[in-house]
Amino acid sequence: MNIYRELVQKQRAFFLQGKTKEVSFRLKNLETLRELIRSNEQELMEALKVDLNKSEFDAYLTEIGIVLEEIRFTIKNLKKWARPRKVKTSLATIGSKSYIYPEPYGVALVISPWNYPFQLAIAPLIGAMAAGNCTILKPSELTPRTSAILGKIISENFPEEYIAVVEGGVEVSNALLEEKLDYIFFTGSVSVGKVIMNAAAKNLTPITLELGGKSPCIIDKDANLKYAAKRIAWGKFINAGQTCVAPDYLYIHSQIKQPFLEELRKAIQEMYGETIFESGHYTRIVSERHFNRLVAFLDNGKKIFGGSYSFEALSIEPTILDHITWDDEIMGEEIFGPILPVLEYNDLEIMMNEIKVRPKPLALYIFSENQEVQNKILNDISFGGGCINDSCYHLSSPYLPFGGVGESGIGSYHGKGSFDVFSHEKSILKQTTRFDLPFRYPNTKNALKYVKMFLK
Repeated sequence: MNIYRELVQKQRAFFLQGKTKEVSFRLKNLETLRELIRSNEQELMEALKVDLNKSEFDAYLTEIGIVLEEIRFTIKNLKKWARPRKVKTSLATIGSKSYIYPEPYGVALVISPWNYPFQLAIAPLIGAMAAGNCTILKPSELTPRTSAILGKIISENFPEEYIAVVEGGVEVSNALLEEKLDYIFFTGSVSVGKVIMNAAAKNLTPITLELGGKSPCIIDKDANLKYAAKRIAWGKFINAGQTCVAPDYLYIHSQIKQPFLEELRKAIQEMYGETIFESGHYTRIVSERHFNRLVAFLDNGKKIFGGSYSFEALSIEPTILDHITWDDEIMGEEIFGPILPVLEYNDLEIMMNEIKVRPKPLALYIFSENQEVQNKILNDISFGGGCINDSCYHLSSPYLPFGGVGESGIGSYHGKGSFDVFSHEKSILKQTTRFDLPFRYPNTKNALKYVKMFLK
């Protein structure tokens, strides 16, 4: 028997014992996970520095702190989420009571990416644990130090029949996908998402796909330019643009284009200074392949800010490209790097149509003080989620489920959404035995008449 099948069977046997369904068991293990993150905080930050050159500030803010808040919120609310919910009963089922029982799926596989290698592994794991599943976690091979620490933390503190970390490359993911799993949660590219979905279809395994796409950032003529520039620069260039919800391109109203770009230049300089390579704190591009792909985009349009890069450091400074059209290579795929192309518009409808004819984005950002403009864009364009007058910040709220639509993803998580995505909602009708409704049976006189009276 291969090792992956053995692991899945071991986890399924443990799940069938029923221990993970006990809320006290879930809470105890979530508390353990929280303490492990706190006690290994420095080691995790050092690993993120080695893998991606993340500064301690970025590592804590985007990887560790956000996960600790997710665990805190989950522990606080888990008892309420896990309880059966009583719902209304229809007139046709008078005398009965109706409930929804959340129950875990069983053995869940979580495949996490390299751009936030700790956060995007642990956040879905929290949901899987909270819902009462056993979990196999497959972290990215492109961030080996962080993956190794994840493996060490989990293997030393949780039995593998409950939670296991399996390291390795694409061949490991493919081998795991061959097994009969109860749920698959994947974060990564659209192309790999299609492979995951195809593998899941063989066993009709339910899935969540957190993918990506080209997320537009619209700056209308009445936007607060200073705040817009600062918030866009933060959302785009944190983690060197390697964020699935980072603004992928700007759509700026022509009336305010030049003053806005000037504010954007100032905001980038204030945040990152003039010597970004010398500081040693700017996140690097994850691999030579990704770096070379991004450098090729620098020939598109006209560089109006940045454009320098270091092959030795695998680093590209924050860059703005003007005079971009939809025919440019950079507009053909998600950028996933610190390069920001600029398009301009005069007509709101024409601009929105350009977005709508393309795959639905994971995020969209609107910078405008005009309520009508805000509502029109929100109502007319389909996208996963986003912000008005901010960028990326919607991810920080446990009350806002995060996920895509269409090619940008299937399903959503964060907060209660993480519990829900790893739970099957079992619907139960509890019928009375004090009386019976005779008209439900076909041999009752005038049965059809009464059925029509109740159901019309």
